[in-house]
Amino acid sequence: MAEHKIYKMSFSKVYPLYIKKVERKDRTKEEVDEIIRWLTGYSDEALQAQIEKEVNFEEFFDQAPELNPARREVKGVICGVRVEDIEEPLMQEIRYMDKMIDELAKGKKMEKILR
Repeated sequence: MAEHKIYKMSFSKVYPLYIKKVERKDRTKEEVDEIIRWLTGYSDEALQAQIEKEVNFEEFFDQAPELNPARREVKGVICGVRVEDIEEPLMQEIRYMDKMIDELAKGKKMEKILR
């Protein structure tokens, strides 16, 4: 697996950027958290603990309690690449989350985002 800089980037540094992105579009931190919990299986407390521990993206996904099997239904383009075509497993997990946060920021309903 090629080592991308994002793998070692602290999740806690990117998390507030997700929140800012959606709040500009009148969405909420709670909705971001709901997406992340749905995707990874983290509880509110466990998610907060990961943020406080400043784990990187690789650790964040490695330690995820249960990746939602329905995440494979996330389709579309993020950063110019089709999410479903990404071959590196960790990069695909990161892009699933990016795509879902993007959909939230674009005003999509939570029922549709959470497939």
